[in-house]
Amino acid sequence: MHHPQASYDDIHPLLAKRFSPYRFDRSGLVDDHALGLLLEAARWAPSAGNSQPWGFFTGRPGEPEHDRVLPYLAPSSASWATDAGLLVVALTRRYVDGTQLSYSEFADYDLGQAIAHMTVQAQAMGLAAHQFRAFDLEGLTKELDPNPGWAIVSMVAVGTAADGPPRVRNRRSVAELRSAPWAPDE
Repeated sequence: MHHPQASYDDIHPLLAKRFSPYRFDRSGLVDDHALGLLLEAARWAPSAGNSQPWGFFTGRPGEPEHDRVLPYLAPSSASWATDAGLLVVALTRRYVDGTQLSYSEFADYDLGQAIAHMTVQAQAMGLAAHQFRAFDLEGLTKELDPNPGWAIVSMVAVGTAADGPPRVRNRRSVAELRSAPWAPDE
């Protein structure tokens, strides 16, 4: 069966124009209203059994929460993420309280959907989001001390991009997305 490759120009503009900036404009603040909309978008993401196994720790420049997160950024992410108007620590609920019973086998997947919703909402508001994992997971977990059963998975920097998207955006083809899981190792 032949499936023609669609142009990325044919997908929704919020998706086509989305990119992960490596520079944020320090003056691009994320106010309370914007923060509320970002979290509301994440809240409405689908989840297995409507379990909603996600949680967020947020901090903006000048807030004590922001200062708690900064020391744990790896140098590679600290060079750009500190200028974002918002840092979001993304957590998932892996276990039922006080047990080793899985809260939801789809918890990480569902958290990813919540972050995707947040990312698209940011784009709709003229903000940019950059998801990352370059931070000291052990140190940040100790610092934030989430409840038992909760685990930090990733972070998101949100703010005003200092630069536009790169001219060339290399993405794997749809054909490769469909065949890669079954293609022989190279």
